[in-house]
Amino acid sequence: MTATPAAFPTIALVVRQNTDGIAAPVRSVVEFLQNAGHAVVFEAQTAEHLALSLPQVRVMTAAEIGTHCDAAIVMGGDGTMLGIARQLAPFDVPLIGINQGRLGFMTDIPLDGMLDVLAQILGGRYKADRRTLLEGRVMRDGATIHLGLAVNDVVVARGAGAGMAELRVDVDGHFMYNQRSDGLIISTATGSTAYALSAGGPLLHPSLGGIVMVPIAPHALSNRPIVLSETSEIVVEIVRGRDISVNFDMQTFASLAWQDQIVIRRSPHTITFLHPEDWSYYNTLREKLHWNEHPSHDGKLN
Repeated sequence: MTATPAAFPTIALVVRQNTDGIAAPVRSVVEFLQNAGHAVVFEAQTAEHLALSLPQVRVMTAAEIGTHCDAAIVMGGDGTMLGIARQLAPFDVPLIGINQGRLGFMTDIPLDGMLDVLAQILGGRYKADRRTLLEGRVMRDGATIHLGLAVNDVVVARGAGAGMAELRVDVDGHFMYNQRSDGLIISTATGSTAYALSAGGPLLHPSLGGIVMVPIAPHALSNRPIVLSETSEIVVEIVRGRDISVNFDMQTFASLAWQDQIVIRRSPHTITFLHPEDWSYYNTLREKLHWNEHPSHDGKLN
């Protein structure tokens, strides 16, 4: 198959750092793109760690990629995708994921056969999957001391050696509850298959765009996960607890103090994943969560 550069003349390549054996696949992707007429750009940290000498490949920061590139190919795991997605969200650059990690919910194209799939997508045969993000402000004494963006989730959690955290939660100006727990996960639909799921939260189809709120090991067993409207504004206030931090996709802002507030709402930015034509959210769930496995007579999974 031959890709056409018409829709995506300039493509950035973002590669997970310290990945054994990645140089050869990266070289093959670059050569494929260049032979098809695309200009290729390395993201700055990718260029620094790969140390590949490839002709006619420029190096750009994430902000420069957002301004000058028409798509970005991410070779790595979901963590690599999360990192670049947060940076490119304000620029609406579509993302294509080649899986070099474990699960690969967002980097869904397998390394084997990746060039054929890239040819289809760059040739215009793809499914566009738009996802919402969350933004959060950490407020202290009425002033913003930190801003964060999350593709998956915003997590308020106690320190490893600390006791329970007590949190006050308000939604759209209405008091919801005071919660004693190990923490609270506020998740997008994308993040509903991540930490929120392991804490007992529901799966939320990405098209719904709601916000999932999941307590982590709550003291009151009646304190259950809830799905909120995508227009909700959530305020989490630190009432009591030590070593409490807030994480945006596992990027930590630590040392929260008593009466600090985290104000969370849907971000005005979105991200778009480009998938193969035969991609299905339900196929992904079956494959990644092993819903299609059945125990055999010897007790092993088939």
